[in-house]
This record gives sequence, C-alpha cells and structure tokens, in this order.
Amino acid sequence: MGYDWLPEALAALLGVEPYEVAQVLAARRRLPLAATSGGVRFIAVMGRTQAGRPLVVAVRKVSEFDQQIIGAREMTPAELKRFEAWEMNA
Repeated sequence: MGYDWLPEALAALLGVEPYEVAQVLAARRRLPLAATSGGVRFIAVMGRTQAGRPLVVAVRKVSEFDQQIIGAREMTPAELKRFEAWEMNA
C-alpha cells in the first residue's frame, strides 16, 4: 500500500517530522481506527516511532491500493492510555 501526502497536511505539520510519520505507518504494531471529522471519513493510525514517540497519523483511502496522509500529531494523554492498553494485549 502506498502513501502520499496531502500537500496542505505536510505544510501544516507542527512538531512532527515526515520521517516519524513514515515510521508509524511502517511499524509492525499499529492500531488503525475508523474516524470521521467534518464529514470526512479516514483512518486514525496510532503507533510509535522507532524512538518510541506515540503519534496518531490520519490517512484516507484514495484508491484500492493508495492512501493519502491528511495529518499527524502526538497522542493525547487519553489516546496514549488507550494505545498502551492495546499494546499490552496485542
């Protein structure tokens, strides 16, 4: 599966590096969750960078085999708690 950046999303990154996003999307252990915001359906991928940083990466399907990265940020404390519980049981 290929990932391309929405140009506006890449330009809007704050405190997250593109390589960190790539690491989360390539991670063996990641938690994809269906989400909706502003009427847009997407997948919120929770995962860790190689350094262990917990991030959420938002992607949306654009074709059968391709997805577009529409955003990325650090997990909130509540998201991190949920993710760590999932990590313990996965």
